[in-house]
Amino acid sequence: MKKKGTSMMDTTMTATSTRRAWLAATLPLLAAAGTLPFAAQAATPTPVEVWKDPSCGCCQDWVDHMQANGFAVKVHETGNNAVRARLGLPQKLGSCHTALVGGYVVEGHVPASDVRTLLQQKPKALGLAVPGMPIGSPGMDGPAYGGRRDPYDVLLVAHDGSTRVFKSHNIKTAS
Repeated sequence: MKKKGTSMMDTTMTATSTRRAWLAATLPLLAAAGTLPFAAQAATPTPVEVWKDPSCGCCQDWVDHMQANGFAVKVHETGNNAVRARLGLPQKLGSCHTALVGGYVVEGHVPASDVRTLLQQKPKALGLAVPGMPIGSPGMDGPAYGGRRDPYDVLLVAHDGSTRVFKSHNIKTAS
């Protein structure tokens, strides 16, 4: 009910101001509690550091894939062998680039969606790895490969170097 002497504009502005004040007070609490929808939380890009060879095109394509999926990537064009060893990832799981995100090692062409799942689940692990360079994985999926997609597994790497399949990507297309 409108008070005598107030216009519809005054009533609307008061309601809008009250809603804004409520949102300003409530949204930070929801974000801190982790209860905001994923899209709202993803507004701030997740930081990732990547070590790669400066001349590797597939590594840059993977960086582009990560950026397109809400990650803020800082690239070190120094190669990745030394950092892989320093981070404790076994050489046998190696690929052409190594990343660090949320305290986890991410080795090779791991899809951004699997990295997001890792960060949500927070397992006790060293990180994820896609050994080698499977065709069809992010960064290895450009026009040069003619639409070919080989099956591959993303491995969860334990602190002792043991692995288990985190997610299988078994989409096989004709070559």
